[in-house]
Amino acid sequence: MNQQQPIQDLRAYLAGTWNVERTLLDRASGTRGTFTGVVRYTEEPDGDGLHYREDGTMHWPTHTGPAFREYLLKPGPGPDSMDVFFPDGRPFHVMSFAEQANQDKHWCDPDDYYVNYIWEGPDAFSFTWDVRGPAKDLLLESHLVRTNAWRQA
Repeated sequence: MNQQQPIQDLRAYLAGTWNVERTLLDRASGTRGTFTGVVRYTEEPDGDGLHYREDGTMHWPTHTGPAFREYLLKPGPGPDSMDVFFPDGRPFHVMSFAEQANQDKHWCDPDDYYVNYIWEGPDAFSFTWDVRGPAKDLLLESHLVRTNAWRQA
């Protein structure tokens, strides 16, 4: 469901807490797993972006337990996009739901990471990472729903 994206201010749209469910597929081995948790987009202290923190539980055949990740999102060239950085400041990719801008890629030696963002409404969105290369062949599909969406209905 790729609807037209009316988001004029991506930063304002993301700010807050979201439930996340992710499926993990290692296409090379057929191994499947899941991640379920919470994503928090919080204002950076300097007011120049959002801090992304995801906490939850990963279920993989060789591991079940807590998992987390963090990123920094800074304003992009327009209000409908944000530049995503690793915690150490290295650039990662551009996030946007705008048509013709909702896909990006990142090269992580020796593999290519392709992301696709899909706006699903005012309280839900998805993104898919398609990872291909000599070291990895993964499909990671994440679906996020705003935690207070039930109150807004």
